[in-house]
Amino acid sequence: MAASLQRKAFWGMVWNFAESFSLQIIQFIIGIFMARILQPSDYGMVGMLSIFLTISNMLITSGFYRALIQKKDRTAIDYSTVFYFNIVVGIILYLVLFFSSPYIALFYNVPILEDLTKVIAIPLILNSLSQVQNAKFAIEMNFKMLAKISIITAIITGISSLYMAYSGFGVWSIAYSSVIGESSRCILLWFFANWIPLWKFSWKSFKELFSFGFKIFMSAMIDTIYNNLYILVIGKKFVATELGYYTRANGYAQLPVATFNNALSKVTFPMFCEVQKDDERMILLYHKLLRFTAFIIFPIMMLFIVLARPLILFMITDKWESCVILLQILCLSYIWHPVQIININMLEAKGFINITLKLEIVKKCLGVLVLFVTIPLGIVSMCIGLIVVSFTSTLINIYFTRKMVNIGILSQAKDLCSPLFYSFFMIVITYFATSLIPQNGLKIFVGGLIGIVTYFFVAYLFRSKELQYLFEFINKKKSI
Repeated sequence: MAASLQRKAFWGMVWNFAESFSLQIIQFIIGIFMARILQPSDYGMVGMLSIFLTISNMLITSGFYRALIQKKDRTAIDYSTVFYFNIVVGIILYLVLFFSSPYIALFYNVPILEDLTKVIAIPLILNSLSQVQNAKFAIEMNFKMLAKISIITAIITGISSLYMAYSGFGVWSIAYSSVIGESSRCILLWFFANWIPLWKFSWKSFKELFSFGFKIFMSAMIDTIYNNLYILVIGKKFVATELGYYTRANGYAQLPVATFNNALSKVTFPMFCEVQKDDERMILLYHKLLRFTAFIIFPIMMLFIVLARPLILFMITDKWESCVILLQILCLSYIWHPVQIININMLEAKGFINITLKLEIVKKCLGVLVLFVTIPLGIVSMCIGLIVVSFTSTLINIYFTRKMVNIGILSQAKDLCSPLFYSFFMIVITYFATSLIPQNGLKIFVGGLIGIVTYFFVAYLFRSKELQYLFEFINKKKSI
């Protein structure tokens, strides 16, 4: 049983990282061409709608998806109940946005948003049709199929968006391609899931899943609203171009983090659920995940910081130069997010849903306070405030992990200190090595190469456990 779980967990992690990495590479490349064609204001207009779309998607995807995974004795009626509930919610949300679109356009004083909202909200209905299939693949740890579907969808979305952008569709190329992409994803999930819902809806099943899923949903909703609050405020207080700079910088800063966040969210929660009754195995798993994640994500984010300027200028030209400082600041903020996800997933797997909900409320209240203090100081100061909030939130999560699961704060800090030290050493060497190189493309290549070599060399010199975990991960196939 343990070997089977280990095998599933290993390949689940492999395929999730493969999926996330491939998606980010595809979106990154497509994004470069799109940013060269479209204007910052186009991204700004889509960004204005993101808070409404993201919150709507959270209503569909968050609580019941994880409730199905967490429940041990799930039945066919459970799946069907969630399916029909999601459809009703998806249709209602689309209608709400459809009829609210004139008021959204009026709020931002951008008339085109009325029609844009009606189109870009269509994927909500399509998403509601395929969430149960997503959950089934996750429960079975069949992340290989999910990875293939996601990659195919990303390619279809990317090709369609590029074609329309080059054809002069402007901001509509983003809207229409999102509909095409979600349609493709929905069709593929239905085709490969081999699942047909029963013509039954159980209120008993709904109540059981709701008792767990609602608290997860509320926690995720608070986080989503807060994360999009910056876009709402910037879109309202500043011009669309400024929001465009922020959304591009935010998108690039999230690229490496999103790769890990997606994999960690999909894999670690089912893994923690499998060992929720065995504290010793859970703690051991927690430490390995924390060290491995920090070892990978810390140097990547630090490299983004030191190479931010040549990356922006080389990829999307100097019309986006205002992104540079925002990208550097946001990288320092997002560097802690994967650490928070591991802590939250473990607490939720142990059943401490009330605790995670209260933590989200406390952290987001702090975030809102920092936001309103920094608004008068400008967008740069608002982003600096995000660093303070992110680091403080990580400390809060670490503290409650110690309190609820009895994992010492010092042992958690120790897991993070070594990768952080290697990363700081790496960026110093990289900065001086690239400071005399004038060409941006060459600076990216040399800086990236020197940074990676330096990081692994320092880790090897200090005989890091993280490097050992990485070698174990790579060679795992031989031992399972």
